[in-house]
Amino acid sequence: MKQELNEFSAVKISDNQLVPWPRVAAVGAMVAFSLPTFITGLEVYQALEPIQAFSALVIGSIIIFAIGGVMGVIGARTRMSSYLLVRVAFGDKGASVVNIAFTISLLGWFGLNINLFGDAVSRLAIDVFNLGIAPLTLAIIASFCMTLTTVIGFKAINWLATLMVPVLAGVTLLLGYSALSEKSFEQILATQKVATLTLGDGISAVVGAIIIGAIILPDITRFVKHWSSAIYIAFISYVVVQLVVMGSAGLAGATSGKADILDIMIDLGLGIGASIIVIAGTWVLNSLNLYSAVLGTTATFPKLNSTAVTIGLGLLGIFVALLNLLDNFITFIFYLSIIFVPVAGIIISDYLFIRPQAYNIESLADNRAIAPKGFIAWVISATFAVLSTKGLIATPSGIAAIDAIILAAIVYTALSWNERSSKHSTKHSKTNS
Repeated sequence: MKQELNEFSAVKISDNQLVPWPRVAAVGAMVAFSLPTFITGLEVYQALEPIQAFSALVIGSIIIFAIGGVMGVIGARTRMSSYLLVRVAFGDKGASVVNIAFTISLLGWFGLNINLFGDAVSRLAIDVFNLGIAPLTLAIIASFCMTLTTVIGFKAINWLATLMVPVLAGVTLLLGYSALSEKSFEQILATQKVATLTLGDGISAVVGAIIIGAIILPDITRFVKHWSSAIYIAFISYVVVQLVVMGSAGLAGATSGKADILDIMIDLGLGIGASIIVIAGTWVLNSLNLYSAVLGTTATFPKLNSTAVTIGLGLLGIFVALLNLLDNFITFIFYLSIIFVPVAGIIISDYLFIRPQAYNIESLADNRAIAPKGFIAWVISATFAVLSTKGLIATPSGIAAIDAIILAAIVYTALSWNERSSKHSTKHSKTNS
């Protein structure tokens, strides 16, 4: 059991833990098959003119692919989790602040998804199967299953994802086909309606729905045999599957005129399919949320038992969900997510340009306590992200999260360039001598 759970420890993945990349891609794809992704696609379509809506889906997916691809490659090459990468970039003590923020946010989303799951399955049980099941009962059962899956580890998540991906792909394609049988794509594009959001807002919605998953993609790409596989995984997850899921939801919304994805799927005769999406999609998504929260905690407190941490965090997530505190917690979670989005820019910059040699598990044995330059870049870019989200300052691209990542990379690179140059010069001098 100890060897099975060493994936939660401050060590890189060993050769015997590596799996073929399509199986890892199945895990990444399952995140896109979740109910929140369907909802995002529907809401983007409703808020924009048809051509703008589908443009937002395409552009947003490409942006997420770019970020997830780079982060995934770093994870695959180092075989380190995103939280160990944070330790390298921010130092041991500095990483504690970042990783705790990650963990709180992921637990928040865990609780939110539990609430969403309980309400959705309870509705579907009545509408599709004529069964009355209390959302509370469903939430408790689901939380137990998700926690148990996470205790077993990536192997269980991978098995579940591999089993369910073909089923969910079929349901999603059937949703899009059913929608197009009601109204052609040309008719949908010709639909006249008033946009309530700009194209930039729509892209931001797409990016915001998936960005956290892209940032923590190293948590699963570290299991692939070659770094190039991480690019395939990111492409399949974010360009292919995510685009198909959001696009199908948008098409379904266009033909039905309704604002609730569950109602739409029931009207199209896909009630059983909706049930499968909600149950399987939420199961894998929340298992990954809890999995990454455990990684963040054990990376910060390496002496803690991973099984105990998993159960403890699972119970905490259930407790928050059952208290229904997330109605007031959603805003906090949103801004917390925005705040740590720039971390990706700092890690990418540090790995590609400043200290690539530091990104190995051996460096953690003599790791610095804190990296002030990383924190300065983080504070500046996170402040920018919050202010731009509130509309207090303009963003060059109109996508606050992306601008924050780019700003973080620029600021960190500028602050650390001398460090890179001095190391390069020292190395060159030693070579000449």
